Amino acid sequence: MNAASPHDLPQPQRDGQGGVDTGPRNIELDRQNPDLLTPPATDRGTLPNMKYSFSMAHTRIEEGGWTREVTQRELPIATTLAGVDMKLNPGAYRELHWHKESEWAYVLEGSCRIGAVDQAGCRFLDDVEKGDLWFFPKGIPHYIQALDEGVEFLLVFDSGAFSENSTFMISDFFAHTPKSVLAKNFGWSPEQMANLPEKEKYIFPGQVPPPLDSSRVVSTTADVPRTFKHRMLGQDPIRFDGGSVRITDSTNFAAATISAALVELEPGSMREMHWHPTDDEWQYYISGFGRMGVFAGSGLNRTYDFQAGDVGYVPFAYGHYIENLGREPLVFLEMFRNPLFEDISAMQWMANTPAQVSADTLNLPTAMIDALPREKHSVIRR
Repeated sequence: MNAASPHDLPQPQRDGQGGVDTGPRNIELDRQNPDLLTPPATDRGTLPNMKYSFSMAHTRIEEGGWTREVTQRELPIATTLAGVDMKLNPGAYRELHWHKESEWAYVLEGSCRIGAVDQAGCRFLDDVEKGDLWFFPKGIPHYIQALDEGVEFLLVFDSGAFSENSTFMISDFFAHTPKSVLAKNFGWSPEQMANLPEKEKYIFPGQVPPPLDSSRVVSTTADVPRTFKHRMLGQDPIRFDGGSVRITDSTNFAAATISAALVELEPGSMREMHWHPTDDEWQYYISGFGRMGVFAGSGLNRTYDFQAGDVGYVPFAYGHYIENLGREPLVFLEMFRNPLFEDISAMQWMANTPAQVSADTLNLPTAMIDALPREKHSVIRR
């Protein structure tokens, strides 16, 4: 087979500017990032990287599954939130553990059982499936176990510096506690402790658990006062011309201190020009292909391309939009370290400001400003 001509490949050229790249290059990355290779003419200046793919993250492979993470180490601008992509084979455990950070999770495929006990001794046990989410406050001990088909889920933690490799695990705790202390604490004999793990187990195989009702612990303690589970995909979506959005925050999931929006853009549609007034935005792309333009003020602007498995990040107050460039829906999560979801629409701002002000500022006829909708802004537009 003859090698492709340089002129058959994507090139850093635009409107007679730039030139053909004939040197060494990663063609697949150039194809996946056309707006980095040939930026729109509106891009200006230097901005920090706001994209990182889970496909470029190190994978930790365990006997019962695998995991990989995107933290501030991989994406330095991401200071408020970090993410973990985890897979558990049928019956496998993410062992009993806890974190210094709160844990928000979204089930991408399959199903699993989650269990926790809070500081008052109240218990929680439930099953979650694709489109469900859970939230465990910091310090609350919990576990995850895959059901029949296995499970893959996204975990989001409320610190960019978080690492999944530095959680507190009960097997590790016990392995570093003298057995005499364990015996005194639990009333165990040396013989009973003969097979205790010598190090953390982390992710390990197990049997698919029995039906939920037969697994519940019979106890005088109560269930947790607020459920740690929420059916995000079960919410009625807010529909717009061009797509839909489901918003989960403290108004409909009281336990969570992280808010999220599940956005679906039809081909050719866009998440309108907007910004968030209080918090950085951490994104996870589930399917499709699109681009995001980010305006940082002072004439600075950069455009990034995204597809399934990519993470995006936008500092608070930066103006941005997201556009579906593919032939299938672009589906992604927006997440914030805030119990309330809040954004400001450029269109709604202009529509609720005297028309002459916007018209004079943008050199537009007032009739164009008057025609903008003044009601709750459309999250998605064609």
